[in-house]
Amino acid sequence: MKYLVMVRGTQEDYDAQSGKGAPDGPAWTDEDLQIMYAYMGAINAELAETGEFLDANGLAEPVQIRHVSAGRDGGVVIADGPYGETEELMAGYWLLECASLERVTEIAARVTRCPVPDGVPPRPVEIRPVLDGAGDL
Repeated sequence: MKYLVMVRGTQEDYDAQSGKGAPDGPAWTDEDLQIMYAYMGAINAELAETGEFLDANGLAEPVQIRHVSAGRDGGVVIADGPYGETEELMAGYWLLECASLERVTEIAARVTRCPVPDGVPPRPVEIRPVLDGAGDL
């Protein structure tokens, strides 16, 4: 089955990773970022070897979000982000093909152990099964 594994974060997390620091955590150094990238790269390499890796990407910071919705008058409403200083949004994802929920949970648990600077608040990792079609509902 396919699963979407999502790493959550806030605009403050992105600010901290760019060296600005955050009220609830420290600023990241270049070394901190390199350690994180190496850790995530190792996960990606392992998943590619097992054939479970389908796709993965980090996402741009929340201030670059654009929401497009239908207006009451039938027009289009466009709003730019961010949408709340502490709101957690998807910061990155993996699309995986795993044999079981238990296996993808093992992978998500490994993601939660990514090295971060002391004082960085923990962020959840979310797993969502990907539906293959109408028969999955």
